[in-house]
Amino acid sequence: MTKIREENFARIVEGICEDKELIIRHNPIGTDEEILLWMLLNSLTSYLSLGESEMPQLTGKTNADGYREAIRFVLDDRRENDFHLDHYLDNMCDES
Repeated sequence: MTKIREENFARIVEGICEDKELIIRHNPIGTDEEILLWMLLNSLTSYLSLGESEMPQLTGKTNADGYREAIRFVLDDRRENDFHLDHYLDNMCDES
């Protein structure tokens, strides 16, 4: 199972924040927060090479809380060091 270190997770979040205007403009699927969390979830899926059976099941119209829970689910056993995930999730969308 591929794991992620805090430094790599922080780099992914930072990259999304740097490109957030472009990401939001090209993915008008919800609120700014939902779009950025959606992008983070998809980036983690790729980074961790998740298979279909490892993906969280999102049903219906997903909101920011749903994406947060999905990210927590994906990272539950995949954090190499125990970093404060909610700190990143809470602060990544501050300017949105």
